[in-house]
Amino acid sequence: MKFHHTPLEGARVIELDKHGDDRGFFARFFCKKEFQSAGLGINFVQANNSLSAKRGTLRGLHYQIGRSAEIKLVRCIRGSLYDVIVDLRPDSPTFGRWFGEELNAENRLMMYVPRGFAHAILTLTDDTEALYMVSDYYAVEAERGIRFDDPWLNIVWPIKPLEISLKDSSWPSYNSEFHGTETLKGLL
Repeated sequence: MKFHHTPLEGARVIELDKHGDDRGFFARFFCKKEFQSAGLGINFVQANNSLSAKRGTLRGLHYQIGRSAEIKLVRCIRGSLYDVIVDLRPDSPTFGRWFGEELNAENRLMMYVPRGFAHAILTLTDDTEALYMVSDYYAVEAERGIRFDDPWLNIVWPIKPLEISLKDSSWPSYNSEFHGTETLKGLL
């Protein structure tokens, strides 16, 4: 695997190292030793699979707090999606910044999302399927979110989000929820 740095501290885009012949190819999409060598030690406890039927479906911006804060490894296995991460770690040099990358079935890129980041996907094609591994079990009481169109974040989406759940469209803006970084510091 090739671990590419992103503009956000600790986040990576991961490229598969494919070995192929006329039959196709073989590639690892996770190897604990390789992740540890790249400084990304993790212990995944859960794998999730999502299917979004329509282009323009937005899921996020989600994150979990406290002991339930998650590391995620996200891969698109069918279709195409725009994966967005936001650094919410108050002590980080990239606090408050976002980064997006197109993940699709052809490029086979993956997004490594560190603890303390909000995460969202926006589907760019119909019938988009994502597979992602997480380091902690889902805890409903620890789930939080931020509006996808929060003016403070100013995320530039490649297409207009068209399908959004009631929960995701109801998340508060960052500033109205936290009123500064000191409140957030205690949550992560």
